[in-house]
Amino acid sequence: MAASRGRRLLWHGRCWFSQTESAVSSQPPDSLYPPIVASATAQSKAAKRRRLEHFYQRVHEAASIEDKLRLYGQLQRPKYTVYPQTIAINADRWYRSFTKTVFVPGLPTTVAPGTAKEQAATAPGPAKALEGAAQVAREDTKAPEPGTAAPGPEGTPEPAAGAKPYLNMGEVRSLVCDALLQESFYQNKKRPFLYRDQEHTPGPFLTQLVSTLAAYLSSCNPLLASSSLDLNPEVNYYWHHGEEVVVHGHRKGRVDPVRFQIDDHPHLQIRVPKQLPEIVQLESDLGEVPVIDHKPSKLPLFKRQYENKVFIGSKVADPCCYGHTQFHLFPDKLKRERFIKVRLEDQIEVVYRANAVASLFAWTAAQAMYQGEISQLD
Repeated sequence: MAASRGRRLLWHGRCWFSQTESAVSSQPPDSLYPPIVASATAQSKAAKRRRLEHFYQRVHEAASIEDKLRLYGQLQRPKYTVYPQTIAINADRWYRSFTKTVFVPGLPTTVAPGTAKEQAATAPGPAKALEGAAQVAREDTKAPEPGTAAPGPEGTPEPAAGAKPYLNMGEVRSLVCDALLQESFYQNKKRPFLYRDQEHTPGPFLTQLVSTLAAYLSSCNPLLASSSLDLNPEVNYYWHHGEEVVVHGHRKGRVDPVRFQIDDHPHLQIRVPKQLPEIVQLESDLGEVPVIDHKPSKLPLFKRQYENKVFIGSKVADPCCYGHTQFHLFPDKLKRERFIKVRLEDQIEVVYRANAVASLFAWTAAQAMYQGEISQLD
């Protein structure tokens, strides 16, 4: 009897203990230990990933754009230096692969549907401007009818209130001729030094022409009236594209992102305080980006280690933080005659496309970073 009674008490005790345990387990206790994370100083992949995430978190939480750019330039590693003006064969395909750019030949004739109304309210579209210029040119070439006086600067009709400004192509042609004569005829210039032809006549002519036309066309385009003209500016951009395995050194076998840096030096550039409307929407399918699986050193590109610089030609506080137009001068080694002499006529347009792709990518991407957008965080 005692044995059976003992078993009965033990059974009831077990039931009571199991019911109490289920009631307590319904409320999960708080963790008494911190989460398990990788060491910040270890050499493992998880530790490297944690350090990288902590670095980008610091960049993201920076108080100002200047602090973000300063932190972004601290992490220095060897990187490929991309030169917009290069003599490499088929460099445009490589540059389009590095920058994920689609090249569309021809001039734009339409704008994106979302920005068509906005552009029409500010300035005429490219197609309408070309049509208006052609119409004005045709009217200028017409002979005056008998009994009528030839139109002069005083007889130019003034635009009515609310109408589009009148663009006199004859005046534009006169300004271009004056700038050309000023640099090539009126000035008594000596013979240029060797490999300094660009600084002798083409450079000063382009500088005077752009400044004169920008001042004259500001009446037709109010955005040019508040623009900023930079002479010999510097444009820089640093970014990652793809991954590679470290071949030599104490870090042999590790996987690193492929780093690139563009250091561009246009002759002139125009910056405006308002972003230009889109010509093509970003979601539109314009073609395929060429994919090149070879290392950039096969182009060839060479690695250097220096400051990761992002710069659009002005400081962050400058109100003219959007790009309008860039003007580039090609050196003598990229002249058409040199390519024709070595029977590389097909590479003449390649040089122009490579310069356009690299320069435009560096300028627009740096402007995006000035607005607080980091490519590794987006």
